[in-house]
Amino acid sequence: MTLSQLRGKVVVLNFWASWCAPCIAETPSLIAMQHALKDRDVVVLAVSIDDDDSAYHRFIRDHPSEILTVRDAQQASNALYGTFRFPETYIVDRNGVLRRKFIGQANWTEREIMDYLTKLSTS
Repeated sequence: MTLSQLRGKVVVLNFWASWCAPCIAETPSLIAMQHALKDRDVVVLAVSIDDDDSAYHRFIRDHPSEILTVRDAQQASNALYGTFRFPETYIVDRNGVLRRKFIGQANWTEREIMDYLTKLSTS
């Protein structure tokens, strides 16, 4: 999976882990946000940095959603972004330009965030 495969969409690139309590806490709002904005071509790409394959798959099984989720046990993708605190999330516009970074847990259904993503999806 590469970001270029999602070109033309606003990507919410979320780095997380199954052992990260704030990551787990923000997951429902990520799901709700993507559901609310899916017709606007806003997509969440959740990259797990779990090195334990069974923990990753257990989390996916226990928290089913439509969010595109991949596992990067080698942590190569988050290293490219300099990410070391989790969750950490990047907003990438339709042209692949990094627009914003969130460090730590966020409520993705907050009006300010939803308005921002909506505005990006129409530009």
